[in-house]
Amino acid sequence: MKSTLRVADLLPAGTLGLRSRRLRAALSGLGIAIGIASMVAVLGVTRSSESRLLAQIDRLGTNLLTVVNGQSLNGAEAELPATASPMIGRMPDVLHVAPTAQLAAASVYRSDRIPAGQTGGLAVRACDPSLLATLDGSLRSGRFLSAGPYPATVLGYDAARTMGIVHLDPGTRVWLGGHWFAVAGILDPFPLAPEIDRSALITFPAAARLLHYDGHPSRIYLRAAENRVVQVSGLLAATADPAAPYQVGVSRPSDTLTARVAVVQSSASLFLGLGAVALLVGVIGIANVMVISVLERRSEIGLRRALGAARVHVAAQFLTESLVLSVLGGVFGVALGAAVTASMAYDRGWDVQIPAVAVWGGFGVAVLAGMLAGLYPALRAARLSPTDALRTA
Repeated sequence: MKSTLRVADLLPAGTLGLRSRRLRAALSGLGIAIGIASMVAVLGVTRSSESRLLAQIDRLGTNLLTVVNGQSLNGAEAELPATASPMIGRMPDVLHVAPTAQLAAASVYRSDRIPAGQTGGLAVRACDPSLLATLDGSLRSGRFLSAGPYPATVLGYDAARTMGIVHLDPGTRVWLGGHWFAVAGILDPFPLAPEIDRSALITFPAAARLLHYDGHPSRIYLRAAENRVVQVSGLLAATADPAAPYQVGVSRPSDTLTARVAVVQSSASLFLGLGAVALLVGVIGIANVMVISVLERRSEIGLRRALGAARVHVAAQFLTESLVLSVLGGVFGVALGAAVTASMAYDRGWDVQIPAVAVWGGFGVAVLAGMLAGLYPALRAARLSPTDALRTA
């Protein structure tokens, strides 16, 4: 009589060993789960982090350029010409220009009682009202500077926190360059201009009247047309200082954020490799458990063969056991990886981004891993002869 094995009977028969040895099955499936969870979490966290950085780049724009004073041929610090900002502003593809000058001889303190050396790493910079629009910045409180020689300052976000100024009132002032300056406002952070965050900003007329500013900018911010950034960047040095363009430095601050995206992607590749190693360990663990299961159940295999079960039925039973074990581990691993991604994204204020390839790919890899892990034990069980299996039982 020909032996048959219905599909409806395959799952109960294939899970018999798992149901009888639940702890061992759970520990074996945990290896697959850890590997899949690692891969899903890495892809999810990477995508979430990338989406935050890309959204930040889109919001801040990639058309911000900076011009700074470089070094002369003898290694001394060069000066940008006083005409650099007006010349750059005349370029046809430049939308906004905002010169600034760091006043190295001036420092800012919370009061005149603080020792001169305790600057907290804060700088004093002169600027004009166009700076806020050029950097596309915003005020946390107060108002920005207006053109005039008045002793007023606007504090960068970190500068205000360093000096303990959280809220403004009409009497808030700081000791700046040997003079009292009223604090007109506090800025929000500038991701593309972190030097502004640690600065106290004053107007050029105030810098000239009170701090002996000589009219030479040290850093110029500008916005170029989106489709002409590269062309504008190539002409900036010669435009800012036609006599010595080699003494001018030009940079694109958004390149820093772009580099961070590349770092995130390279880190993801490393952690994906570690996840693959964990998955390989899980596959080896399942294969080892299945081989042991075949040895422990030789009498069962021999009895089934003696009652008419074909080799393919025995192989299908053990292959099903391995697949069920890996599928359960894959499902748990995908859920665990998604939970890790969601918790990290929530903690860091990111949008949760879990790629579909991470979910379906992780599940598919788990199924493939189960097939590979169970193939050899299933074939080994199928090759056992009934007489040998029953004789050694």
